Amino acid sequence: MKRKYQGLVTRRGKKKAIVAVGHKIIIASYHIIKNKEAYKEPILHNNPKRRNKQVNNLLNKLKELGFEIRQEELIAVA
Repeated sequence: MKRKYQGLVTRRGKKKAIVAVGHKIIIASYHIIKNKEAYKEPILHNNPKRRNKQVNNLLNKLKELGFEIRQEELIAVA
């Protein structure tokens, strides 16, 4: 839930993020009561597509700030 909230706050603002997380809690509660099962935290998969997008965005920000990154340095860190 924390990850969902933090992702929405940056894009939509605090109020909408709170409502969205509240909605997610209500839906989870409904399924818990309906199926009579304990809550299971969803498995977070390491999405390589998302990671690559984040890396590219951060590299672009570094370039805008005047930093120069060489491909060899990037491969060594990864």
